[in-house]
Amino acid sequence: MATLASSAIDRHAALTLSQERPASTSSGYLMLFVMLIAIVVAVFGATQIDPNAAVGVPLLLLGALTFAFVMPGFYMLQPNQAAAITLFGSYKGTDRITGLRWIVPWYGKKKLSVRANNIISDKIKVNDLRGNPIEIAAQVVWRVTDTAQALFDVDDYKSFVMVQIEAAVRTIGSRYPYDDFEHQEVTLRGNHDQVGAELRQELIARLAMAGITVDECGFTHLAYAQEIAGAMLRRQQAQAVVAARQTLVEGAVGMVEMALDQLSKKGVVELDDERRAAMVSNLMVVLCGERDTQPVVNTGSLYQ
Repeated sequence: MATLASSAIDRHAALTLSQERPASTSSGYLMLFVMLIAIVVAVFGATQIDPNAAVGVPLLLLGALTFAFVMPGFYMLQPNQAAAITLFGSYKGTDRITGLRWIVPWYGKKKLSVRANNIISDKIKVNDLRGNPIEIAAQVVWRVTDTAQALFDVDDYKSFVMVQIEAAVRTIGSRYPYDDFEHQEVTLRGNHDQVGAELRQELIARLAMAGITVDECGFTHLAYAQEIAGAMLRRQQAQAVVAARQTLVEGAVGMVEMALDQLSKKGVVELDDERRAAMVSNLMVVLCGERDTQPVVNTGSLYQ
């Protein structure tokens, strides 16, 4: 499995062309101060147009142009939010600094969340290792770790996550049997932690090319498909009955053996082969019977 995951990661790495890097941006608070000064200059220039147009008009134009240049460059980032910066389609870096930010207006800004996302997939029908149709749904906690890959290496990273979750669930679901009554195999039903860890590694390998990691995952629904649910339930019940009978018989044999040994050691009664066989038969009936036993008083002897 480790080899499969590593090979998948190598294939994704070969296809990945983008890699996140810090963007050259500045604090928006300084530019906010510059914009306020521009507004003051523009207002002052407007008031000087009539008495002194030679001074007022240049000040008005300077303030208006400064305002028009500074205003479009503002943007705001909340905690666990990032902005990918582009220039005429070329990726220039990612800004992850929270608060009011500013960049030259002709740079493009694409915001995206790097918070954890929780998804519960739809129920899908999968054939397990033994070919039995089962229904599986998974819960996955994922987040973006590389904004450049998420935005530029896949078309829609959220849809990409949904498709890869379904593909990974189908892969893991077909790799193991649903159940193993003898507990000799790894099963979907009996080994949640191990199978969940393997599902997580499968998803991490599949989502690496999109700059996405998986923090947690597990199955939220796991059952036989409706068309065989009744038959598999009867099979499980029959297996449970057989196992219970087997345990009961093993215990009864041990108790009969112990009883005969104790009787022989303490010399309570001497039993020949016929009496020993009769006693074993009676004890097995008492110990293995499903109903309460009724005592029978024998007033004669075993041979009459």
